[in-house]
Amino acid sequence: MLVIVGYVLVLASVFGGYALMGGHFGALYQPLELLMIGGAAIGAFIVGNDGHTIGATLRAIPKLFRSSKKHDKELYMEILALLYVLLSKGRKDGMLALESDVDDPQTSAIFAPYPMLLADAPLIEFLTDYLRLIVSGNTDPFEIDQLMEHELDTYKHEAEAPAHALAKVGDALPALGIVAAVLGVVHALASADLPPSVMGELIAHAMVGTFLGVLLAYGFVSPLASLIEHKVGDSLKVYQCIKVTLLASMNGYAPQLAVEFGRKILRSTERPSFIELDGHVREVKNR
Repeated sequence: MLVIVGYVLVLASVFGGYALMGGHFGALYQPLELLMIGGAAIGAFIVGNDGHTIGATLRAIPKLFRSSKKHDKELYMEILALLYVLLSKGRKDGMLALESDVDDPQTSAIFAPYPMLLADAPLIEFLTDYLRLIVSGNTDPFEIDQLMEHELDTYKHEAEAPAHALAKVGDALPALGIVAAVLGVVHALASADLPPSVMGELIAHAMVGTFLGVLLAYGFVSPLASLIEHKVGDSLKVYQCIKVTLLASMNGYAPQLAVEFGRKILRSTERPSFIELDGHVREVKNR
């Protein structure tokens, strides 16, 4: 929703200002300029990316126009509560007691109260994979830390591929606008025998190409790339929360302190307070 609001504001500001200065919108209506710029941008996007990146970008763009509260305080409260329950059972009964829960979380009594988490398959896979390594024994916290870091780096690289692809298109659009403008000027100069008024109109039409290229780049495409990067950062936080909590437990901290480690790395806008988390954990303990 905010993307649509932002786009409306961009259009209202640019074209509203143009109207207030007495500009004529008919001069801006140049579908052939838009065809040249848009077609060249799409072609360059296809040439510069593999099928995986193209598909990921096409899937990512529609999601940007929908409101999403996937990574909010409620989610973090749930993941920290689940981690607390798992680590408490492992501390009390031994980590091997978690083997059946880790192998099949969909039928586990521990995971059952958290349907929101179970619906996030990559998140559950990340959590259970590292719990499985911990359950197997002979794991060094430093090695687990490095392994998690490498996996998160890979996740970030893949998730940001659409952002990088769109950013490059955004960088290219002003130049493609100049290409369209130059072609328009060439067309105008090739008609040098026309009256000055007609020549002026042709040159004005040509300059619309530069305008469209810059507007599309900095008003539409580049902001989408930036938004994808922000969303990737949000999605990484929950994985980092799991990582820090598990490592704290491996280093000997009690479950209640381990989840506090996880709470501390969350952004202030989504981070539950100590009292909120403590109350939620107590509620979970009494279920």
